[in-house]
Amino acid sequence: MINIDAKNHVRGTSVYLDDIREINGALYALPFYAPVAHAKIVDIDTSKALSHEGVKAIYTEADIPGDNQIGGIIPDEPLFAVHEIHYWGQPLGIIVGTSEHVCRIAREKIHVEFTPLPVITCPREAKSKNFLIAPPRAFRLGDLDSAWKECVTIVEGRVESNGQEHLYIETQGAYARMKEDGSMVISSSTQGPTAVQKTVARVLGIPMHKVEIDVVRIGGGFGGKEDQATPWAVMVALATFHTGKPVKMSMHRMDDMLMTGKRHPYTSDFKIGLSSDLKILAYEVTFYQNAGAAADLSPAVLERTLFHATNAYYVPNVLATGYSCKTNLPPNTAFRGFGGPQGMFVMESAIAKAAETLGVHAYEIQQRNLIKDGEEFSFGQIAEDALAVSTWDECVKKYNLDKRIKKVESFNYDQFRFKKGIAVQPICFGISFTNTMMNHARALVHIYGDGSIGISTGAVEMGQGVNTKLFQIVKDFFDIPISQIRIESTNTLRIANTSPTAASAGADLNGKALEMACNNIWQRLLPLIHDLLDTDTENSFKITDGWVYSGDKKTGLAWTDLVIKALQKRISLSEHAHYATPLIHFDKMTEKGHPFAYHVFGTAIVEVTVDCLRGIYEIDAVDIVHDFGISMNVPVDHGQIEGGVVQGIGWMTMEEILYNSEGRLITNALSTYKIPDIYAVPKAIQIHHIESQGHELAIKKSKAVGEPPLMYGLGAYFAIRNAVRAFNPECDFTFDAPYTPEKVLMDCFRGRKKNVNAYREKNLSDQKL
Repeated sequence: MINIDAKNHVRGTSVYLDDIREINGALYALPFYAPVAHAKIVDIDTSKALSHEGVKAIYTEADIPGDNQIGGIIPDEPLFAVHEIHYWGQPLGIIVGTSEHVCRIAREKIHVEFTPLPVITCPREAKSKNFLIAPPRAFRLGDLDSAWKECVTIVEGRVESNGQEHLYIETQGAYARMKEDGSMVISSSTQGPTAVQKTVARVLGIPMHKVEIDVVRIGGGFGGKEDQATPWAVMVALATFHTGKPVKMSMHRMDDMLMTGKRHPYTSDFKIGLSSDLKILAYEVTFYQNAGAAADLSPAVLERTLFHATNAYYVPNVLATGYSCKTNLPPNTAFRGFGGPQGMFVMESAIAKAAETLGVHAYEIQQRNLIKDGEEFSFGQIAEDALAVSTWDECVKKYNLDKRIKKVESFNYDQFRFKKGIAVQPICFGISFTNTMMNHARALVHIYGDGSIGISTGAVEMGQGVNTKLFQIVKDFFDIPISQIRIESTNTLRIANTSPTAASAGADLNGKALEMACNNIWQRLLPLIHDLLDTDTENSFKITDGWVYSGDKKTGLAWTDLVIKALQKRISLSEHAHYATPLIHFDKMTEKGHPFAYHVFGTAIVEVTVDCLRGIYEIDAVDIVHDFGISMNVPVDHGQIEGGVVQGIGWMTMEEILYNSEGRLITNALSTYKIPDIYAVPKAIQIHHIESQGHELAIKKSKAVGEPPLMYGLGAYFAIRNAVRAFNPECDFTFDAPYTPEKVLMDCFRGRKKNVNAYREKNLSDQKL
């Protein structure tokens, strides 16, 4: 089935937040924010802004009827700053006016008087001052102290990974309007409708049942709208609460980039020990996470970093420690991979440095340490259905790794200015929310009197195709014309207490609930079918093309007639089902358990060409063997793979977040923050499905595919690094992502003992020979 939104998308008729028609008299809201990163607030003068024509009101913390608090995991984040500013761009209040333009002019007239305080942007500095969001955590396995004594090679190093801007096409926003009895409905561009509902109720001091959140779809999220869509919805709700008018906010891109958190930057230290046969015997890693000024989702993100600290490898002796460090930056938040990529990057860097120290290829170490069934992760879960070795072997064979390595070496021998690099990137990613209680979902199915079907779930469609997969589940049970099936918007009155659509679990959780709802209705219909057709109860039935079939034989009983008969017999044709992932558990006291329903595995070969004179590079190919299980929808899954790969490459190569020493975002627009465009994406991406049986806890055994492919992008970093090393073997390489063209150019000539002409003469001489 093609993506069910495709037709509306290409015609431009899909409805996003800013497409919702404003009710007559609607007002517009705009936040005003802190002009410094850390300061004591002396005074906020809004008098000139209030007197501007068209401005209806300005609200600050003094106007909040409930609790000025939007923190989720830890209640440490006010909606509007009180007394003290903690980051540049922190909301101080909102302006409400007759147009966004009016509000923007008024914003320039607000004067904030403050007393500056010291600014901290580095997590290591924050750690040294004990500025932590939460207590540190550590995962342990084996006897690390004894293991070091067995190691033949021990290597240590430091790794830096920067943040990443979500850059969803649709910016943050919300639209609130009053209903009767003081209740309201809010259209929000959010991945977490219940989080918005709960927080609006808290800030306004009203019960949750008076707050209805409705989401038709959102224009991209990538985790940036899991928690950080909430404040903007709360702001418009506050304005609607006071004015009684509909209020809308659709963020300007530069405001969005300035005021919202990013993927967490990390600075990390590692120590890795290997045996003489390249087995990793010991691994110690310390992560310093730059959480920003408030918790947001940082403790959970750090937890997943620890869960993925050893990537796809079995390491018998591990100590992984994480510090969530409080700095004066916007609170960083969820991003595709949710801390996993940061942990995996450090492990891959440790392997790369060990390989360089030993004079071997990194893939030799990678291959010898891939995790197998029965081996233990550092958090206590035992690997099962582990396809790390299978995907590796098939990838190496299918894409001729040995032959390609020789071609790369030959190319590099013959060429001076251009060098090729190749890297192999295995991945292992756990599927589930690591907070066990969040692994649940509900679905509501109505079969109407004319046979048409309405579906409601807690899943939010954000371009990933989850609605298409949910549609397929219903069509498998009730094969009627597509026009007779409709997926409703995600709405907190229809489906309450939803987990966010995140952690790659949207299809699994909501799909399983939907499957249960359809099956329960079908089980109620089966006895009726037997009665109507006067058949043996052992006969099997199904709905095909709008008719009841017995096996492969059409019975003559139409679906619409069956529905009418069911209503006549007072059989319920509605079902609200609840699904909770079984088996999973995790004890944070012991840091042991079985937190993931299953793991997704895969291997990619990444090949690049670097222009060593200019420092620029091209991604020649990304060739993947991936563990899809039994894919429900190959085109949708391939779209997720391609998008994930490019987003991962962007994070590793060009997407550089820069703050100055005062905590102000420098890369605050698309002119200064670069993402992959059509010229930067890989010239070719090949995707091969490894044969597997899938997993029972994956919907229809079709494994989650949202986050895992992003980690293939790590391979681009190491492929570029290998190309630069071929040009400049003397370089004392660091591990610092993203590997921008500027950094590549510096590495090409850092520490060279011979000048360019000498290398050119040798190269030409070699070519003559």
